[in-house]
Amino acid sequence: MIHPSSLLRRALQADALVSGAMALLLVTTAGALAPLMALPQPLLLETGLFLIAYAAFVGWLGSRTTLQRPLVLLVVIGNALWTLASVALLLSSAVAPNGLGIAFVLLQAIAVGVFAELQYMGLRRSQAAVMT
Repeated sequence: MIHPSSLLRRALQADALVSGAMALLLVTTAGALAPLMALPQPLLLETGLFLIAYAAFVGWLGSRTTLQRPLVLLVVIGNALWTLASVALLLSSAVAPNGLGIAFVLLQAIAVGVFAELQYMGLRRSQAAVMT
């Protein structure tokens, strides 16, 4: 167990807030966004549904006074993999987004990568909890 640094706590809370907002956007407007960005509607909707659960989990983590290091590492690694997968999606032939779609995927990938870095830095600054 660790006592999260203020950087870790804030990075988790910001990640939860941004992920929750993105979830709301994608779930409620996937049908309208898909043709604007030339991205598949099911991809946008399913991503939004996943982000609902993710935002709830990360928000819960960000509210704890002590954290299990493996759970924080799961979030950091998950965010890093999400970033890589987003770029890989654009490089694959699985989707053919237009310029707006490419920008959307790249901007969210950058944001998620920044969260991964901030959370990792915050984890390194956290102190081990003393068990009594």
